[in-house]
Amino acid sequence: MIGGMPRVLLASCAGAVGRDDDEPLLLAALADAGLSAASADWADPAVDWAGADLVVVRSTWDYAPRRDEFLDWARRVEAGTTLLNPAAVLAWNTDKRYLAELAGAGLPVVPTAWATHADEVPDALGRWDGDVVVKPVVSAGARDTARFSPDQRADAADFAGRLVAAGRPVMVQPYLERLDAEGETGLVHLDGTFSHAFGKAALLAGGTLGPGLFAEETITARTASAEQRRVGDAVLTELRARTGVEPLYARVDLVPDGDGRPMVLEVELTEPSLFLGVAEGAAARVAAAIRGRLG
Repeated sequence: MIGGMPRVLLASCAGAVGRDDDEPLLLAALADAGLSAASADWADPAVDWAGADLVVVRSTWDYAPRRDEFLDWARRVEAGTTLLNPAAVLAWNTDKRYLAELAGAGLPVVPTAWATHADEVPDALGRWDGDVVVKPVVSAGARDTARFSPDQRADAADFAGRLVAAGRPVMVQPYLERLDAEGETGLVHLDGTFSHAFGKAALLAGGTLGPGLFAEETITARTASAEQRRVGDAVLTELRARTGVEPLYARVDLVPDGDGRPMVLEVELTEPSLFLGVAEGAAARVAAAIRGRLG
């Protein structure tokens, strides 16, 4: 507590300094809401996380190569103060095999094959005849993600094999061709309520997205369709049932199948950009949700 105002810490990372477009908008909105707030590197041992009334995980974009360390940090923070989203939610969401659980619950998830061992890679790559996307199950910012055409299956096998050999299980999905023209649609929910949508241009025109902190994206404002909203609401309902909590923020990323129906590509509950700049009032809505969690 500073000067009678609750103190909010936004967990970030060193590499995100000056690159998180949401951060200045959110800090300004929190100040307007009467809250004292600052950003700090989650991996900085000098930060007094327990001194904050609330810690909100935001641009911790470097967690993937050291997921265990990140989750240990989250549990330590949670032992001293309120962490949002909670550590158990972060643990579930930072391994993309959660998609198998959502698909098992009947949600429209992009078909996915999984490979933990080298001998599982050929079967995973052979599930679809067209282009496929290969990526590790623990990743952030579309790092180490690649699209392969049918005549590049040997390259795909080599790429997947190297990830698996490094102890990184992989996932394989068919590339949905309508993505090239329509891109992704992201739905942002705050406290379970739809806030805004955005459009994201297709990233995988070809080649591999490498080990940088995140892939540069083209983001635009977008109006979600009624069908997309229904899918997003169904995902939030399932999340509540699985985690037992209402996440402070949730981003549901949708892509169109061959008939244009929305399919869940990812559900981001850990460190998603919320693209606050594309929707009027979005930063204020996040600040209000944070203030509400402070009681």
